[in-house]
Amino acid sequence: MRRAILIANPFATGVTEERIAAIERVLGEVAELETLLTRRPRHATELAEQACERGGCGAVFVFSGDGGFNEAVNGVDGDVPIGFLPGGGTSVLPRTLGIPHDPVEAARRLATAFAEERVRRISLGSVNGRRFTFSAGIGFDAEVVRRVDELGRAPDGRRPGDVHFATTIARILLERRGRYEPELEVVGAGRAAFVLVANTSPYTYARRLPLTFVPQADFDLGLDYVAPTRVTPRFIARLLRYAVIGHGPERDRRILYAHDQDRIEVRCDRPLPLHADGEDLGDVEHAVFEAHRHALPVLV
Repeated sequence: MRRAILIANPFATGVTEERIAAIERVLGEVAELETLLTRRPRHATELAEQACERGGCGAVFVFSGDGGFNEAVNGVDGDVPIGFLPGGGTSVLPRTLGIPHDPVEAARRLATAFAEERVRRISLGSVNGRRFTFSAGIGFDAEVVRRVDELGRAPDGRRPGDVHFATTIARILLERRGRYEPELEVVGAGRAAFVLVANTSPYTYARRLPLTFVPQADFDLGLDYVAPTRVTPRFIARLLRYAVIGHGPERDRRILYAHDQDRIEVRCDRPLPLHADGEDLGDVEHAVFEAHRHALPVLV
């Protein structure tokens, strides 16, 4: 029986001891399984690196939210397949890959994929050397991520949910009176208020509702971006409409848009917040986004 590692983040919203045990039973039927719990930020990166360095590991399974998935992706070597088990409040990555939202059902699906050696290679993005799986951005959405992180977690470790994200977005827009002036330059394309970079679509979810800001982005291609040149209250309503109906921004002259890019360079007028897969990466004045085509083997 092949070896496999299960990395579980006990602080993620949907991760419990009972669910970890249920997943262990499912995966234990097809693999010699070792379970490792994360204890601190970036710990999943270390555990994934160690699993790959030891050799003989047939797969790394990660039971977490999108932050833990991102950490693990930054630790695997591109040869060992990885399986994503949704344990977060949103879990964008496994949902976009078509993996069931129930973690035990997802484990059954991925156990079959592991037993049958069914692997798909997807592209990754990186920004200033940090890998991301589905999205990254400078400015508005990164500011939302930062402010929600500042709210902290509940005593049981749960991160604030969609309601807090919505109220945070509303508060930021109210503070700015719904206006964003150009603060950065997408090199070779023009000036913009903020930039959203996507490796797949949808960009994120509001509960069950997919939000599709970058409609043509695909795991099999390079990176896409949308960058509004200027934001007003009326334009916000239009942008939200694009996100819900799933098309439109690529045809709007007020939005810089590019599809299937290998490299996107952004220069900011002042330090602006940057995020990757919902992880705050600090303030930057310069960022280089790069596509790494078919870099990651995933169990599906």
